[in-house]
Amino acid sequence: MKYLSVYLVSMVKFFGGPLTGVSLGLSYTETVLLTMAGMMTSVLIFSVVGRAFSKWMSKRRRAQRKPVFCKQNRRIVLIWRRFGVRGIAFLTPVIFTPILGTIVVALFGTSRKHILIHMFWSSLFWSVTLTFMVTEFEKAAVRLF
Repeated sequence: MKYLSVYLVSMVKFFGGPLTGVSLGLSYTETVLLTMAGMMTSVLIFSVVGRAFSKWMSKRRRAQRKPVFCKQNRRIVLIWRRFGVRGIAFLTPVIFTPILGTIVVALFGTSRKHILIHMFWSSLFWSVTLTFMVTEFEKAAVRLF
């Protein structure tokens, strides 16, 4: 049940995986692997759904003829233009959710192979980093109290 909790939380909100894993007493390695698995499951699912969503949205936008850009969309496009798929992948775990980051990259027409590769290294980097930070914070908090 502990494993499933970390896995499911990581699918929706990446940062919650390390927090949940450490708070449930899982080892560092277990927490890292479950957090990565949760994010990559979301990436697999939503890289397929993202393409279908893109087609649906473009049909809907043509019918409504509303402006596409709001403040959040402009920021995403700015990140995309400056850094491409690597920038979105890098920021997905900490700023976006795995779901939103994957859909954004899919909407920009990135191939599924590139989505998986870049989201994988991002999930590896951030799961190791965030789990380490949460573990160290917990150790410091225990020493204080």
